[in-house]
Amino acid sequence: MDMILQPFMRSLETGSVYALAALGIIIVWRTSLVMHFAQGSMGMFSGTAVAFVFNRTGVPLAASVIAGVLVAVFLGFVVDFAIIRRLRRATAVGKEIITLGLIMVFLGLAPIIFGTDPMLLPRFIPSGDVSIGTANISYNAILNIGVGIGIAIALFFILQKTKIGLAIRMTASSEPMARLMGVPTRTVTLFAWALAGVLGMLAAVMIAPTTTVTPTFMNTVQVTALFACVLGGFQTFYGPVLGAYIIAVAGNFLKIYVSTVWGDQLMYVLILVFLLFRPNGLIGKTYMQKV
Repeated sequence: MDMILQPFMRSLETGSVYALAALGIIIVWRTSLVMHFAQGSMGMFSGTAVAFVFNRTGVPLAASVIAGVLVAVFLGFVVDFAIIRRLRRATAVGKEIITLGLIMVFLGLAPIIFGTDPMLLPRFIPSGDVSIGTANISYNAILNIGVGIGIAIALFFILQKTKIGLAIRMTASSEPMARLMGVPTRTVTLFAWALAGVLGMLAAVMIAPTTTVTPTFMNTVQVTALFACVLGGFQTFYGPVLGAYIIAVAGNFLKIYVSTVWGDQLMYVLILVFLLFRPNGLIGKTYMQKV
């Protein structure tokens, strides 16, 4: 039992990181119909801003994260207002190419603004753990799991029970119809891009203590979050979150009990096989339209 519990708890922490990034991707997709390939690079940029403020000014980590939130919101506003809104008549492929181009923009800007030296970011809770049998989980891991699950539950509550959530769901269902009903769709999409930026920044801050802060430290998170959206389905907000935790748990167990080298590759193959039988994902829906 302990051989299962220990990797499962570690997987929940990693899954929380993937879930936050996947939530950012799906929120942008559902409100703007833009595949947000730059979610990871935007999270990298704002996460690097957190590390830069923390290492250069010596302020507490919490204050540095607040600075990162401001940077993430600003980036979201700029991308939506200055770029996405100018692409209303662009094709879906054209918009995707733009977000791919944004990856190169942020990868180039980060070392120019914050320097080329790798930086370190500590855990919020430096030490201490909880024992469950012979399995151990650190306080910081518990915090990360709580943040990931808590934010997901809070967003689902907002989407289902508040006027802001209703506006988001109406925009996600049909932007032209929502606009006719008086929903300020431009404000909704602006909010969605800013929220996606903040979620990416939080994912970066959570994963940063396990590595060094460089322009590429969010690459794996970006790819896995996209896989989570595909696995969970793009038709719901909660499907990608479920997909993120499944990928984290399955990937960890495959690497431990099957192959440390080919664990991730086997997981991607299994996802591909699953999608052959269910192309819309776990929670995906097929919409029939009469003509």
